[in-house]
Amino acid sequence: MKIKVLIVDDSALIRSVLTEIIGSQPDMEVVGVAPDPLVARELIKQTNPDVLTLDVEMPKMDGLDFLEKLMRLRPMPVIMVSSLTERGSEITMRALELGAVDFVTKPKLSIQSGMLEYTELICDKIRAASKARIKPRSKHLVGDENVTLGTLPLVRNPLTSSEKLIIIGASTGGTEAIKNFLIQMPSDCPGILITQHMPEGFTRSFAKRLDGLCKISVSEAAGGERVLPGHAYIAPGHSHLMLGRSGANYITQLDSGPPVNRHRPSVDVLFRSAAIYAGKNAVGVILTGMGKDGAVGMLEMKNAGAYNFSQDEATCVVFGMPREAIAIGATHEVAPLNELPSKILHYLAQHGSRSLRV
Repeated sequence: MKIKVLIVDDSALIRSVLTEIIGSQPDMEVVGVAPDPLVARELIKQTNPDVLTLDVEMPKMDGLDFLEKLMRLRPMPVIMVSSLTERGSEITMRALELGAVDFVTKPKLSIQSGMLEYTELICDKIRAASKARIKPRSKHLVGDENVTLGTLPLVRNPLTSSEKLIIIGASTGGTEAIKNFLIQMPSDCPGILITQHMPEGFTRSFAKRLDGLCKISVSEAAGGERVLPGHAYIAPGHSHLMLGRSGANYITQLDSGPPVNRHRPSVDVLFRSAAIYAGKNAVGVILTGMGKDGAVGMLEMKNAGAYNFSQDEATCVVFGMPREAIAIGATHEVAPLNELPSKILHYLAQHGSRSLRV
């Protein structure tokens, strides 16, 4: 059975290009195109698509309003098509909170040739979205962070220190998973390094959003900063994030080298650096995401003495990256997303502080 895709975009050019890209794949087909959400609503009833691509900004009904109603009334996998602007990135972050599975960005210059260059990426995202676990969202939950906090109990750990680190990797579905993880972190938790597959510009909006929600400080890594307890550093979309050392201190490092596993930033790059510089002082965490980025790096962390956790299949949007890590024996424990923070802090409390590996 082919993956049925409905395209919703007010740009005739984007509709045409996406139709060409999707139609060229043997395992998917375009079952309809719509210039606005009102037409899309009727086409959804008629075609029953597996995946919807949705423009962020459209006439007649805002893309976010449409997405919110859709995820309450007829939950389905949605991929947002966003512009590479600050406003576009902020709206896209909100769309992911509302239940969108993933997003692709419109090229800044030649849209047609640029979108065609994205063929492999777009099709991979559609395939992942078609297998995503979509949960209905109640109206009161949308945008209400206190509801999330109420269902995820906070855990404090007085034994954390600057010697310990938490290293996180995620992809599809990861923005919400990371948010729900970090919201539970106490202000004195170990320093946290995060690689989430996301384009340049979007990581800044993501970090800013999280910083306003969490007890800890969250920022986009700048490179060269000391990794401090109570702080989380997110890989910028233009560079790999790596852990480094400067004397007795851990520091962040950025590398603009080629993509690894087709990604920059890459989770494998971060995990490998943690294996080298943190060893047994690191706790690895692999969350929801398509593909296998991070699995080999997590195994290297395990071999260096780190203790590793994977998100379980039931709570993943896409159980790709965790499955790969589990399959090669890189994981010590598998747990639901809402249990991971308490399990990790409990592990750190049980094992106390250890000296840095030189």
